[in-house]
Amino acid sequence: MEFFNKNDSKQRQMELRLRFFGSEQCAPLHSWGPGLRDIYIVHYVVNGKGQFSTGGETYQLSEGQGFLITPNTLVHYAANETDPWTYSWIGFDGLHARAFMQRAGLSVSQPVFNAAKPPSSPPGTGASWFDDAHRLLMVANDDNAADVLHQSLLYRYIAELISCSEQSGASDAKDTKRSGSKVAYLDKAISFIENQYSQKTTVQDIAQAVGLDSTYLSALFKQHFGLSLQSFLLQFRMNRAAELLANKALTISDIARSVGYTDPFVFSKMFKKSIGSSPRAYRENLK
Repeated sequence: MEFFNKNDSKQRQMELRLRFFGSEQCAPLHSWGPGLRDIYIVHYVVNGKGQFSTGGETYQLSEGQGFLITPNTLVHYAANETDPWTYSWIGFDGLHARAFMQRAGLSVSQPVFNAAKPPSSPPGTGASWFDDAHRLLMVANDDNAADVLHQSLLYRYIAELISCSEQSGASDAKDTKRSGSKVAYLDKAISFIENQYSQKTTVQDIAQAVGLDSTYLSALFKQHFGLSLQSFLLQFRMNRAAELLANKALTISDIARSVGYTDPFVFSKMFKKSIGSSPRAYRENLK
């Protein structure tokens, strides 16, 4: 479930603004992306396991850990097949959002934090304040002063991130990094896709830009993201198209061209294959 801020227009100039929050008990291998978000989003793992990929790195996470999605950065995350995670999340932006994340030691290069209860904690204490954060936000939602309470809880959330930054599990994250050479190739390929997805870009174009055989590069993507290079490129384009569909001023043909398709029919076919509904139906559901 997810909650969206009801007082958005009143808070546009605030230094920190709550946009939405939610929680989900994921099915095995449930995933999101590869795709981009336009605000900061923090996920906290209540229980179970999963993996998060960004900036050419993949991190294995479990109970008590969390990860940051930074705006306009390509990410992909998926639940473990045998022990899928349950996580809560909170989305925010604002004039000082970036500075707060820097204080918390979180960035594209270090997106993982560790909020698990230290072994020395007294018996009977909670694992982490984050375990109760979603419940507190939901309770506040029914209050007459919900906007003020949500704002205070958002600041508390950021404060907790800053407090646990020194124990953020950086060493665990380093253990999950791929070899430097492979990461460099993946990073270069993703950067090329981000810059060229609106053109008639093919797998061969990407491989040529990276300097690898297309079959080998696709195998690296499969190993790293669970998707072939072709599937990764398609998913990236369709996720971008889904974002553009929120803009009613754009026609389906406009959006098709914006993500590299000259034929709107082919675009609609691929969008339905990837997202599960036609572009028109998806736009209608956004209402």
